[in-house]
Amino acid sequence: MADPKKLYIKTYGCQMNVYDSERMAEALGGAGYVETKTPDDADMILLNTCHIREKAAEKIYSELGRMRPFKEAKPDLKIGVAGCVAQAEGEEIMRRQPLVDLVVGPQSYHRLPEMEAKTQEGLKALDTEFPAEDKFDTLRHRAKAKRAPTAFLTVQEGCDKFCAFCVVPYTRGAEVSRPPSRIIEEARELVARGVREITLLGQNVNAYHGAGEGGDWSLARLIWALNDVDGLERIRFTTSHPNDMTDDLIEAHGTCEKLMPYLHLPVQSGSDKILKRMNRSHTAESYLRVIERIRAARPDIVLSGDFIVGFPEETEEDFQATLDLVNEVKYGYAYSFKYSTRPGTPAAERPLVDEDEATERLYRLQAVITDHQRAIQDAMIGRTVKVLFEKPGRDAGQMVGKSEYLHAVHVTDSDLLPGQIAEVKIIGSGRNSLSGQLLRSCSL
Repeated sequence: MADPKKLYIKTYGCQMNVYDSERMAEALGGAGYVETKTPDDADMILLNTCHIREKAAEKIYSELGRMRPFKEAKPDLKIGVAGCVAQAEGEEIMRRQPLVDLVVGPQSYHRLPEMEAKTQEGLKALDTEFPAEDKFDTLRHRAKAKRAPTAFLTVQEGCDKFCAFCVVPYTRGAEVSRPPSRIIEEARELVARGVREITLLGQNVNAYHGAGEGGDWSLARLIWALNDVDGLERIRFTTSHPNDMTDDLIEAHGTCEKLMPYLHLPVQSGSDKILKRMNRSHTAESYLRVIERIRAARPDIVLSGDFIVGFPEETEEDFQATLDLVNEVKYGYAYSFKYSTRPGTPAAERPLVDEDEATERLYRLQAVITDHQRAIQDAMIGRTVKVLFEKPGRDAGQMVGKSEYLHAVHVTDSDLLPGQIAEVKIIGSGRNSLSGQLLRSCSL
């Protein structure tokens, strides 16, 4: 029996790319590949790319240049580029980097076995189409391995919002939602493989409208159906748009037992002028009213957000409006970035804010966000939380997991196992994690 071929996947960017990489590995598993943690002994290297940041394509070309020694050492090595840069660049990747054998867009990874077979014949393989068939349905019956206690599950892809700074509508296409029956089936499969917590993924996950029994389902209806899956203990979802926080979804945060008290709800700016320039279709005031309703439904919820600083035409007054919003919401987590041009987007044609000024604003924003994050984290001391433990920590006998609020929590107890949920009293707050004392095991 021939030795299995080895596959190395390097994943860039978002959680959906992490999910996609897992599906690509499963697809190529049917072609005789097993994953390896290093490119040194790989028979195929796949770069699963992200096109969100400035010069993302150039960075991938640089990375491909670093792959050349592997190709020279092993001429039969196959090198592929997947994901959003692959979708955006297509044939240009093969033209600029002849060592690339395969280019596949994010809607076509279920075709990888056929594409890989083509490369074994010495041919190039390119697929950046938006195929009619369901890529998820094609992969449903692949052999599945034991999983970690937490997993991502894509329920919706694409975006119809067309924010002025974002390439997603061009690389992932229009909004498409998976049928709820298939999502529930996949969730049950994940639970059977050891998963206790599922995070539902979508570019605009709360715009979910999968066709199911009785018509299109909302995200809230899907969550309630997943709430009935035996063995599934926790449900999360990301990333949401403020305009799609429907009444039933807000209500679910207060009434659905397995939906965790954490919500990522990006606002991007606190300035109505900048929000309009971004084509965000909401105002600072409308966003704050949504936050009020969410907190009324679930007072202990921890919120996170995204912010872009230095967007074209942003003034100091606009930036101050962002600081004001942050101080009002008090995020437990937040991701903040200095604006960078995404080629092909409307904002790319607009004059940039002075680089030094944008950098200084970012530092100021991050300082405020850090203060709120630490205050919320420190306030957990003395509370009892339920922690889903995921893996051993750095120290002997230490286990690390996540609380309901997504805080990283570590305890020292050699009897804990990955996948176990336990009650923990928080006794300390570090820079990015909490320490706790085990009270009792809840379930395994």
